[in-house]
Amino acid sequence: MENNIEKVKILVVEDSAITREILLAILKSDNYDVFGAENGEEALALLTDNPDIRLVISDLHMPVMDGNALLNDLREAKNDVPLIMLTGDKDVTAAMESLKMGANDYLVKDNNLKDTVLFSVSRVLERTRTLEENKRLFAIGRALSSEHNIECLLELIVDEVRSLTHADGGTLYILKDNKLHFKIVQTASLNIRMGGTSGKEIGFPPVEMKESNVSAYVAMKGESINIDDVYTTDLFDFTGPKNFDKATGYRTKSMLVVPMKNHENDVIGVLQLLNSVDQKSGEVIPFSSNYEQLTESLASQAAVSFTNTKLIDEMQNLFESFVEVMATAIDEKSPVTGGHIKRVADMTTMLAKTLNEQTEGTFKDVSFSEEHLYELNIAAMMHDIGKVTTPVEIVEKATKLQTIFDRVNYVDLRFQYLLQKARNEGLQKKVQLIKDNASESEIQKHDEEITAKIEELTEMKAFVTGCNKPGEFMDDDKIERLQSISKLTYEDEEGNTLPYINEDELKNLSIRKGSITEEERKIMQNHASVSLKMLSGIPFTKNLQNVPKFAGAHHEFINGKGYPLGLKGDEIPFEGKMMAVTDIAEALTASDRPYKKAMPLEVAYKILRFMAKDEELDSDLVEFFINENLAVPIVDRIIHKSNIFMLGGESYRLRQKMKE
Repeated sequence: MENNIEKVKILVVEDSAITREILLAILKSDNYDVFGAENGEEALALLTDNPDIRLVISDLHMPVMDGNALLNDLREAKNDVPLIMLTGDKDVTAAMESLKMGANDYLVKDNNLKDTVLFSVSRVLERTRTLEENKRLFAIGRALSSEHNIECLLELIVDEVRSLTHADGGTLYILKDNKLHFKIVQTASLNIRMGGTSGKEIGFPPVEMKESNVSAYVAMKGESINIDDVYTTDLFDFTGPKNFDKATGYRTKSMLVVPMKNHENDVIGVLQLLNSVDQKSGEVIPFSSNYEQLTESLASQAAVSFTNTKLIDEMQNLFESFVEVMATAIDEKSPVTGGHIKRVADMTTMLAKTLNEQTEGTFKDVSFSEEHLYELNIAAMMHDIGKVTTPVEIVEKATKLQTIFDRVNYVDLRFQYLLQKARNEGLQKKVQLIKDNASESEIQKHDEEITAKIEELTEMKAFVTGCNKPGEFMDDDKIERLQSISKLTYEDEEGNTLPYINEDELKNLSIRKGSITEEERKIMQNHASVSLKMLSGIPFTKNLQNVPKFAGAHHEFINGKGYPLGLKGDEIPFEGKMMAVTDIAEALTASDRPYKKAMPLEVAYKILRFMAKDEELDSDLVEFFINENLAVPIVDRIIHKSNIFMLGGESYRLRQKMKE
């Protein structure tokens, strides 16, 4: 195994050439990389050119710039490189002054210079290393807390632990289904990086939970194992590492295996490190007890971060499942509304992405980040959530007389009864005329009257039942005729006087446009208010906090005549204006409505432009929507396929990309 170890660089600042050479030789003998300078100014220049110098040994008394002046300049420049002050002066006053200014140690030149210097250098470097490790641990902690992508998090854990312990190799396993699954595999000297963000899959099978395997043992017992040399112990079966060594020429030696325990002290994974490398000699050495404690601490912190990240993902999945369940509930209640929700969500996302591509024109400054797109898609998926409270007979009212069933059947039976009654009464009268020896002309006249009566009732029946269909606009003449028919009465078999069409039937049949009454329209429109109320009661996370505002505004009009809040102009969020366009466009072009046929695009576009002209819809958005042909995929029914995730393919892909 090759190890490219960088030697620790030390700068010696000494005006005496002889003393300087002696110090440089002493440090070289202990495998340090050394630099020499005659005074403080020369030292500052060297430090600027070599920022990786880890320690300065400076004489106190020097010409040009002495030791304390050098120290003062370094600390004022926020350079905290350790500095050992060296002098032949035995006066402690000078020593105290240097230490107050930030010197890390103070040495007096004597006959034991070699031992004194090497001991001080080792102590200062160790102290500095400990401080740096602590800073690094804090930085790692912050990084672990802020990383929410599990794959990146696991890779970060191995990278940082290997760096802190100078380990050549590292493997991270996650405990799942009572097996240890490989997640990260790294060996620096062999240039191996698998899992995480490497793009290389790990093909190794999961590790069975057998105590003969060191990693499985650690997971089962929850305690660390530190082995100096895997070839000299029979505590565990190391056949796998030894076979790997034969195949690659590697030499597995020291091994540190620690459990990853979460906040409940449960083992959720195992971190295995290989071959700690001495930073001075480059030799593989055992993992020190300090490294063991450091790794255990970091492994526990990493386990908590992993658990938290997994919990965040599970919460995200839970939330999206909630959205899916609500959409499914609406779908089960009314397949019409369910299809509408999904199509509006995709159309709105498509509109936003197309707006993102604009580099000139009205919308050149409009920009949707991936998080914003996801929030918009969720809002669109939930914009009609209030329809769970809307009676299905109103949502799917295909005809004017429809409730749970189409009451036109009652009207039809009633007219069938009137026709049969007219025939029976006509026959009875004809029989009586014959018995009374009426003339041929009288009988013929009676037959003509009965025929005319039946034709009148038949035509009246066709007219009334025809008014039940919402396809044609009801003009005043038709309304007046319905009112006239409603005043006609007949007697049933029990002698009750009844109208041809009752008051409620007249009210519904007189609907001029569509199939719902004004009262039913208000109930239908109430879904927007209910949606806003329901969504406002959900404690959305920061990245979804605008969902209620976006979703609740999809029926607001620019002129302030929309609902539920009557917002107008810039009071309406831009996202709400977008959904207002896509919501209406989908409704106009949808082919699954029981009360109307899908409109041709040119007709739908004409209506959208009329609404923009009447200041109901944003005119710029309407023109952009039409010019970009964003309704075409909806008409062609190519957006949603059965294998697309409930939240819409675009939303799912956005969420995956955000995790990366």
